[in-house]
Amino acid sequence: MKQVFQTTTTTSGQKLRKKVILQILVIGILFGATALQAQKKTTHVDTVNEIVDTYQPFSFGLQVKNMHLWHGFVVTPGPMFATNLEFNSRDKKFTFGFWGGAGAASDVTNKKTGADVGANYKEFSIYTAYHFTDKFFIEAVTHNNYTGVEERGDVLHYWSYDKRQGYNFVDLNFGYQVTKNTSLYLATILAGRAGDYEVQGDGSLRDSYTHYLEVKSKVFEKNGTSLSLFAGGAYSFINDKTFYTEGKGNIINVGATLSKKVAIANYVLPVDVTAMWNPEKQKTVLQIAAKIF
Repeated sequence: MKQVFQTTTTTSGQKLRKKVILQILVIGILFGATALQAQKKTTHVDTVNEIVDTYQPFSFGLQVKNMHLWHGFVVTPGPMFATNLEFNSRDKKFTFGFWGGAGAASDVTNKKTGADVGANYKEFSIYTAYHFTDKFFIEAVTHNNYTGVEERGDVLHYWSYDKRQGYNFVDLNFGYQVTKNTSLYLATILAGRAGDYEVQGDGSLRDSYTHYLEVKSKVFEKNGTSLSLFAGGAYSFINDKTFYTEGKGNIINVGATLSKKVAIANYVLPVDVTAMWNPEKQKTVLQIAAKIF
């Protein structure tokens, strides 16, 4: 996620947002409990007619990138590691997990001394999703990019969603597979995050509840190699200003991703190379990501 550096202020609105966020997480957990009660046991019979349970509820993964992109943002421009720890229900409908990122340092300015201080990229996010069908899912994510918070002189509060400090926010996402090769993705920011508001004439802040809509389509596939094109834009029904743009809504994420499984000795390494252009910020980058496991 993009890092925004501002001061912390405690408000009644912040307490309300915390309550909403915790309610979203509780609802996600209840979804999971319901899925576990309703699912059927997945088994197969081996050669000696014994019942073997093949269900693996927990998994983890590791990905290495030369940089980290997200919705048209360069979250961190240096090399980074991305890890996840995940639970999936037996019927594969419900998911609950943690996602973490760690990477190379960049400079932030300490508010007290005015000196530039190195700050490693650090992020810890929580997500939950439910797949109603093979084509449609809903997902809630609480993002926490706390890069440079302490280094710049702020006090770190993991569960703080005060938009004036700006390193936590929650979004609600929907995904739909329109055709075999084309999908739609909609993400809406619900709470937190500096930048997702418009300053009013009296100095008050009005939330934008920014939407990010992306369409992605696979246009080529052969011998384990595929090419997908994507385009995403940001808009708000409430304000001109959005979280992703300097002014009015705009196209912010255009590009292509080439996916290929690279054979190294007896090991097959899934690799994605993404060329991304953000027309709003006039930024173009090339990301390579390898899934270790």
